[in-house]
Amino acid sequence: MAGLPIDKVRIFGDPLLKQPPRPVERFDEDLRELAEMMYQVMEREHGVGLAATQIGMNKSFMVWQDPETEERGALANPRIVERSEDEETDDEGCLSLPGHLMPVSRSLRIVVEGQDLTGELRRIEVSGFVARIFQHEVDHLEGKLILDRTTQEERKRILREIREQTLGL
Repeated sequence: MAGLPIDKVRIFGDPLLKQPPRPVERFDEDLRELAEMMYQVMEREHGVGLAATQIGMNKSFMVWQDPETEERGALANPRIVERSEDEETDDEGCLSLPGHLMPVSRSLRIVVEGQDLTGELRRIEVSGFVARIFQHEVDHLEGKLILDRTTQEERKRILREIREQTLGL
C-alpha cells in the first residue's frame, strides 16, 4: 500500500458502494496505513466515520471518531451482534451523499464484534450517536446506504434533488 494516494469519497451511483466487500485477512503495515489514510479523508471531509468502500477499497474495514471525546478507532470485519429494541429517528448525512440529510431510525445501543489493527477480536458496546456512526458504517460494508434506511417519501425527495443537481435544474 506504500504510496497509496488519499482518494476522494465515492459518491452515490458508484457501484462499489452497493457491493459487500472482501473480508480483511492481513493485519499488517498496509492495514495501518489504510487506517491512517482513512482518518485523514474522514477529517478532511468533516465526517465522523468512513468505510473503506467509500474510498474505493473493497475491504470490510471502517474508521470512526466520537465528536464529543475525539476518541477514534478502526475495525476490520465488523458485524453487529446485538441491537437494543429502543430506536431513535434523527436526520443523518453521508459523505457519499453530500449535502443531503434524511431521517433514519437506528438502535440506541448496539454491540459490534470485529478485529482491531493487530487482528485481535474486539467486542465493543456503544450507545447514542456513536452507535449511529457504527450502524451507518456497517451498513456501508453491507452495501446499504442511508437511502435504503429512510422512508419511501424521503428517498423520492433525495433522488429528485440528486437528479435536479445532476441535470443543473
